[in-house]
This record gives sequence, C-alpha cells and structure tokens, in this order.
Amino acid sequence: DEIFAQTGTPQNPVTWTDPDQWIPERLNGESQRIADKIWNGTSGILNPRYLYGAYLLINRVSLLDQSAGKFVSTERSRRLLADDSALIQELDIGEGIPKILSLLAPSDGVKISEIVQDWGDYLLAVSKFSTKKVFNDTLRRRLVNLIERDLVARTGNKYALTKSGRGYLEKLPHSNLTDEDSSKRTSVYKAAKAHNDAQLTAFKKRLMELEPYQFEFFIKALLEAMDYENVVVTKQSGDKGVDVVANYQFGITEITEVVQVKRTESTITRPVIDQLRGALPYHGAIRGTIVTLGKFAKGVSESALHQGAAPITLIDGQRLLELAVKHEVGLKTKKIALLQLDDAFFDEHFINGGIEKLTT
Repeated sequence: DEIFAQTGTPQNPVTWTDPDQWIPERLNGESQRIADKIWNGTSGILNPRYLYGAYLLINRVSLLDQSAGKFVSTERSRRLLADDSALIQELDIGEGIPKILSLLAPSDGVKISEIVQDWGDYLLAVSKFSTKKVFNDTLRRRLVNLIERDLVARTGNKYALTKSGRGYLEKLPHSNLTDEDSSKRTSVYKAAKAHNDAQLTAFKKRLMELEPYQFEFFIKALLEAMDYENVVVTKQSGDKGVDVVANYQFGITEITEVVQVKRTESTITRPVIDQLRGALPYHGAIRGTIVTLGKFAKGVSESALHQGAAPITLIDGQRLLELAVKHEVGLKTKKIALLQLDDAFFDEHFINGGIEKLTT
C-alpha cells in the first residue's frame, strides 16, 4: 500500500526502474525492510513495485499460507522451487500457457495483434476476463514469461516457438488443450463474433449508402448520445468546411467544437487538417474533430496535435464503428444469458464434509 501511495508530482516524478534508489528515498521502517529483502533477496530480479501480479498468482495457486500475519511456504511452493515438472505443467495449464503455445505453433513468427483475438475468445470461455485491454495485457505478460523460459523467442515484434517450446507443447496432455466444455463455450463466442462482424460490415455499408447530408445527421445523433449539447448541422454552403458544431462541458467550462464529416473510405491527408483548423475562429471553437469512414494518411496524427496549434481529434472508420457500438447509435445490443455449472458451490457445501457445516 505504501508503494502504491507514491504518486509523485510533475516536479518530482516517481520512477520505479531503480529500486536501489527509490527504496531508501520513498520507504521507511518495515516497508523499506521488506522491499529491500524482496529486491536483494532475488539478486535484483524482482522489483518490489511490480509484485502485485505475482502476489495474485501465489494466492490463486496456493503457493504460500498466511498465518499470524506472516507468509509461510507450502508443499507446493517447495515443489515449485525444486522445478517439479508436474506442478509447473499444472500451473501453466491454469494460466492458459498451452493455448498460447498452440497459437504460435503453426507459424514461424506472429504478431500479438494476430493472435490476441483467439486468446480473447479463450479467456471469454474459461475466465471472467472480458475486455480487450485485459486480453492484450495478459497475453503480453505470459509471452514475457515464456521468453524467459526459452520456450518462445522474439524477433522484432514477432513471436515464435523455440525448439524447447515445441517439445514442451508436445508433452502437454492433449485433453487439456481440447477440453470439451471449454471448446463448446469458445464456439458460442466465435459464433457471436462472426454474427457481430457481419452486422458491422452491413452497418458500414448502410452508412456509405447515406447521402453526405444524411451522414452528417448520423454524426449529430452520435454526438448527442455522447453527451454533446446544442449539436447543429451547418448549412451545406458557407460553413468554412465545418459540417457539425456542438458544445461540450469540460468540468465547469463549456467549449465549442467543430466537426468535419467525410463519408468516404478514401485516405484523409494533412490539407484537410489545416482547413478545419483554419475554420475554428469563424465558429468560436478551440478544437475540432474529423470523422471519416476511411483512414488517415501517415503523419496526419502528428499535425493534428501539433504543439502550439489547436488540437484536432481524428476518428477513422474503425473508431467510428466502436463509438456507434458503445453508444448504440444505428446498432442495438441484444444480450443472451450463458449458463455455467457452479462447481465451487458444490465443492463448498457438499464435498469433504461440507454438508456437516450446512446442517449445523
């Protein structure tokens, strides 16, 4: 808690890269002693600032017991320190390591972006994780672990199995890779994803079929769903390149924002940014946004946030679809209930004498 309380300031920022420096500077008493023991006791391998993930794993797989305010080693932790292959395999299976190795196996090198969706589908089926951020974070952390163990090698931004990694994958029990219940749930999520992808494709096609002026009114509806106020679609001439004007409340300050809408799948280049920025004073705006169904050319993002110039937000086709989904504009979310047997309930109440606790 004392470590996480160290927020720092712009004048005195906190950097966690050098524990030899920040431990004596920012911690005192018992907290300093514990941090020193963690850092020096692992020969500078385990940074105390990044201990929380390991702490969660230790609790989840019962590597330590806590008694009288102290952690004591367990039989499982002693086996892990002795490199017990059966226990390591058990922990790997619980962390989804076989799934990641199997995703890497068919190729000589893949990017994270190429396998993160399959990894996400797997997590949706076997865990409570459900966000893209968590999918990416958990995948990256596990890949770091696999690289340290020489089961995976990284070249640039691509990852591939090493010879040791392929050998380890072949030793894993096949049943753990093809668990019937997990596979069924994964199939459900994959079917839902295929349906959603088809709906998004149809949605984008419908947007492209709108007249430019109709598309501007779609953007108006989206902005209103995003809590913009006084949203107005400008006249089709004399608008200085601005299609929509709106107000937004930032804390106690209300600002005016102008939007240029491009109902096109072509690439937007820098002159469009410059044109919109030049129109800001005409509408009394301090910032602008460009919305397109297409993409932005390379380097446009730098000019959109050029130092000393009014900021221009860039919304490409992919981001526009994400916003429409989030705020349900032109799309509706229909939820289904997926039932799952609660094994923990039966383990707690009816196994290993649990029935006695239930009836006393």
